[in-house]
Amino acid sequence: MSHQDTSMGNVSLGFGLQLREAIQWLVRPKEFADVQFRQDCSWTAWSLASAAMLWAWSDDLTLTDRFASARQIIQNAFGLQQELAGSYQAFLKMLVRWTATLQSHLLEALRRRMKRRFDKYRVAGWAIFGVDGSRIGLARTASNQTGYCPRSALKKRKRRRHRTSRRGRAGKARQKKADSPQMWITTMWHCGSGLPWDWRTGRSDSSERGHLLEMIPALPAEVLVTADAGFVGYDYWAALLDTGHPFVIRVGSNVKLLKKLGYVRECQGLVYLWPDAVAAKGIPPLVLRLVVVQTGKHPVYLVTSILNCKELPDRMVANIYRLRWGVEVYYRSFKQTFERRKLRSHRAQNAQVELDWSMVGLWAACLYAQHCGGMPPQRLSVAAVLRAFRRTIRHAAAPDPHTTLSQLLKLAVLDNYDRKNKTSRGYPRQKRTKPPGSPQFIIATSAQVRLARKLKQTKKG
Repeated sequence: MSHQDTSMGNVSLGFGLQLREAIQWLVRPKEFADVQFRQDCSWTAWSLASAAMLWAWSDDLTLTDRFASARQIIQNAFGLQQELAGSYQAFLKMLVRWTATLQSHLLEALRRRMKRRFDKYRVAGWAIFGVDGSRIGLARTASNQTGYCPRSALKKRKRRRHRTSRRGRAGKARQKKADSPQMWITTMWHCGSGLPWDWRTGRSDSSERGHLLEMIPALPAEVLVTADAGFVGYDYWAALLDTGHPFVIRVGSNVKLLKKLGYVRECQGLVYLWPDAVAAKGIPPLVLRLVVVQTGKHPVYLVTSILNCKELPDRMVANIYRLRWGVEVYYRSFKQTFERRKLRSHRAQNAQVELDWSMVGLWAACLYAQHCGGMPPQRLSVAAVLRAFRRTIRHAAAPDPHTTLSQLLKLAVLDNYDRKNKTSRGYPRQKRTKPPGSPQFIIATSAQVRLARKLKQTKKG
């Protein structure tokens, strides 16, 4: 019996060493050299970051069990001489305090490895980035409601406490659903590798366009941004152009585009974005190119800041916008496959930490799988990647002691099953969203033409 225990212990240690090798490939200990904790702290910056990633990868039912598994792996396989602190509360307190610092180093390492793959996936010389937002469910606690519910909902709830409600059971159920706390996340996603680059979080009524402005400075050079109709506005498009990033963005009925303004030489498809408030300040218009794509019942209206059709043909503009759909698939993998549709933390600051390390965990796992397997991102199976990491974390559940993590990740590819179109199926939760419609096309007035000519002459002078 003791011989069997020793054998299983060696197997467990072997799988732990494979996880250590994966984390060392993603980020090396020396990259945290400038992050120092207290002298009496048993954790180091690298061991804490490694434990946080293992904590995110684990599929144990509770957060405390995930921490216990991560701590055991760190203690046994990472060659630590000092006994690690075993308190989950202390672990979370350290993550709340140090997550921003640790992730700044970790994200720098992950981005550096991603940049090496940019040349493989360029379109017309550009690295394509898509941006989109989504909501993540939270546990219904007072802390999460205060931290992430819309402020308007909090004010209404306070007013309701002071009056007797006459609503029936259905009304109370609807109100309870409306008060459910959610966190908004906006992700900047690299379409070529299928991996995130940056993200921002906030209350459930946060502005995804405001999040876009915060993420623009972190974009690398030679990046083209594509987005849906929610990311429209003069300030946001101007911010992208000021930093040298062209864009392909869908527009709908909430956008007014001018024609025949005469600010530049007119050609087919040329339009302008020039709100009255911007023109009143003497700020010149944005010159854009309109591309109309016929897909299905409704045409799709796209605008791009690249005016030269030879540099970016209309067909390529449509293909770039189609790449944006990958961020929707990524959110589905994050919520359903990675099981982050609803977070488990009961305190607002802990929920923020849980979401941040979940994003890092899925990003790092898929990046390492692409490194081991060598398959294109379109062939990568997120479910198989997570199964490989989670089976490795659960030492005894490994199918074969001689199977390594790298071998499991090489098999993490999608099957060849021919999937048919599912849009005709009557799913009970199928969304019935309306298309954004067509933008409003307005012929420039004589006053606008004169003002544009004056601004153009001033710019030349």
